Amino acid sequence: MRCIDKRIFVCILCLVLMMPLVACGNTKYDLPYKRNNESSSLSLAGQNTLKQLATPFASELCISTSDKGNAEVDLAEISAAGLFDLNKKKTIYAKGLNHVLHPASLTKVMTALVALKNCPLEDVLTATENVKITEAGAQLCGLNPGDRMTLDQALHVLLIYSANDVAVMIAEHVGGTVENFVNMMNEELLALGATNSHFMNPNGLTEEDHYVTAYDMYLIFNEAIQYSAFTEIIQMSTYDTVYYDGNGVEKELKVENTNLYKKGNYESPSGVTVIGGKTGTTNAAGHCIILYVKDTAGSPYISIMMNATSRDSLYGKMSDLLQEVQP
Repeated sequence: MRCIDKRIFVCILCLVLMMPLVACGNTKYDLPYKRNNESSSLSLAGQNTLKQLATPFASELCISTSDKGNAEVDLAEISAAGLFDLNKKKTIYAKGLNHVLHPASLTKVMTALVALKNCPLEDVLTATENVKITEAGAQLCGLNPGDRMTLDQALHVLLIYSANDVAVMIAEHVGGTVENFVNMMNEELLALGATNSHFMNPNGLTEEDHYVTAYDMYLIFNEAIQYSAFTEIIQMSTYDTVYYDGNGVEKELKVENTNLYKKGNYESPSGVTVIGGKTGTTNAAGHCIILYVKDTAGSPYISIMMNATSRDSLYGKMSDLLQEVQP
């Protein structure tokens, strides 16, 4: 047997070891993630010693390892915020992107994403006893056990109206059980490189060990807008539908978008069009919103704010931040 030149062997070995990094897709990575370690899509790109690896690893992502942006944008009342230029792969503004926070109903972006990845929109979902949520103040569309609607209908009610009972129905259909669906959500987090977040339920009602970072929410939302069904739904200001109870009797449902930009209560700055997004509000999370917007040239951006002290502060400061969007 002929001996192989050691230099050739070393080169081949290096190429093999590098393959999972350079052969990955746009948003999914094959690294063996461990939660809260340093191999996240954000922290890896920020380590100077790993820059040669980080470039292909995060080539399709906006990256920021520290707070940045126009100092005149006063977001003192906001715990975390970010503005991301998707075409230029540039973080325009960053504040507290890695702070661990309660996500409230921003959770439902991941719920929709996992559902879209695993089930056709035509699937018929049936509500169980678990849709009877009794938590005070929880947003509900009034599902009863035996009620049936398609996944398409359910996603509309989930994303537009933020119904917590619909989130449970989706989770049980897609995952078999809520617990298994939550496992799927957390697996998707790791696949996206969102290693500083963890979910405990599909609707965002406050639970211990249910948390995200603003940067990880950007990763989740960035993946979700790749699905046309998702972007079409979040653009709607209202939604009317008819579903059926357990006896086949029609039930009418009309809901309005919780995003007050879409309802017309607030206006975005001149030159910025709010395509849509997702809101979230609980006592623990404060007021949260993540948006998909475009400038006058049609270039896309994602903007997020978390843990605002009030609704007016959330929308007022978001409009201030969106003024940083420039074609």
